Amino acid sequence: MDQINERILHELSRDGRVSNLELADRVGLSPSACLRRVQELERRGVIAGYRAVLDRAALGVGFSAYVTVGLSSHTKASQEAFERAMNRAPEVVECHNITGAVEYLLRVEVADLPAYKSFHTDVLGTLPQVNAITSYVVMGSPKDGRA
Repeated sequence: MDQINERILHELSRDGRVSNLELADRVGLSPSACLRRVQELERRGVIAGYRAVLDRAALGVGFSAYVTVGLSSHTKASQEAFERAMNRAPEVVECHNITGAVEYLLRVEVADLPAYKSFHTDVLGTLPQVNAITSYVVMGSPKDGRA
């Protein structure tokens, strides 16, 4: 990874729809050399894909929370069952297996507080693997680099 590839990645992370011509100009390469580098980064899996940045409020998502979840059993089967349940839950936009006092950190996005209460009670609260739930409600996001 050289400095030019790092600049390409920086520019693409800011704007994944930038034209190759504009990208080449921003990083100081010819368009053909820039395209070859981008294609090589894609081929090597450094660039795994491109995403649209969504306006959550326009989609009706007005409530976000980070939720830690502790499991009652630390077996592989228990973890796999929990992860399958989170993959089926559309409210869960991120699920991370973490180290520390609990096993999982979730990012949950729903319309409002009653919708979150329903998820908390009817989804998390019904899973036999779940032993502890702690919710951290997002009040604002002064820096948010997620796509």
